[in-house]
Amino acid sequence: MLDRESTFADAEIIKTLQTKFVSVAIDQAYQRRQKDTEGDFYRGIAKDSPRGDGSNGGTTQGLYIATPDGKYLGYTNHRSPERIKKFIAESLAKFKPTNVDSIKPEKIDRRYHPVLPKGGLVVRVQARVLDGYEPTDNKWQKIFQSSLSRDNLWLTNKEHESIVNGVIPAKVQRRIARFHLVDNTRGEPPMWRDDEIKSINMKLENGKLTGNASLSTRDGSRTFDCDFYGYVKTSDGMITRFDVIALGKFFGEGTYTKNAPKGKFPLGISFTLADGKDVADPIPPQASRGWLDGYLKN
Repeated sequence: MLDRESTFADAEIIKTLQTKFVSVAIDQAYQRRQKDTEGDFYRGIAKDSPRGDGSNGGTTQGLYIATPDGKYLGYTNHRSPERIKKFIAESLAKFKPTNVDSIKPEKIDRRYHPVLPKGGLVVRVQARVLDGYEPTDNKWQKIFQSSLSRDNLWLTNKEHESIVNGVIPAKVQRRIARFHLVDNTRGEPPMWRDDEIKSINMKLENGKLTGNASLSTRDGSRTFDCDFYGYVKTSDGMITRFDVIALGKFFGEGTYTKNAPKGKFPLGISFTLADGKDVADPIPPQASRGWLDGYLKN
């Protein structure tokens, strides 16, 4: 979020990346764990950075520059446009063009290459804090305060068929509650535990979806109570429209979502059917990391 509004909003940096680099965005939580060709290639680059290759269990988050054959050229985890420009210039100065054969994926770690179930659907999920922040002059806090998060909800073919027939399956409702009724606008959120779902009820009637949900940790340090409003349309046995809003009051924060508004604050979460035109549409749900079966079973 911060990078999008700072580093990657700078026209000079954008032009440099478009003309002198092959840019790749990954979720390093996958690559540093993958036991395959892709993971080996990534760790081979990261091992020479200040972060290391993640073998100690730590994150390898940051920006890397490397040659096509995987030679490490530079690393930074800063987001100041001026510092990033310096980092790019220093890395380019080390680069010497050479011919490199393409890398063949001889091994693929299926655990970290999840695939949408055949006949399934992708629903885009976005959240935003609607009010409650105290005014600030800190530019980074301002970015967080106005940020719009992004994740994907995956539905199986059987769940797709059930919704076409007018029923939101109980496990879909619980999946939405546990993994998508979260405040992920300031960072990676804690997901809800199954026993923290106090109630959830989603009803679909004549194309109109209504309902409500209530979630709370045992100690009450995080809570969310919301109502659902929306429309679902179908045609020839397929969902053609899925536009739903969860609107309610959220309380609390997580380890990586600090600086939430004080007290209960309004949080809106939208669910919209993906059309495959967004580069982020194929990305698996955040909560499915390394355990897609577990995500889909809940």
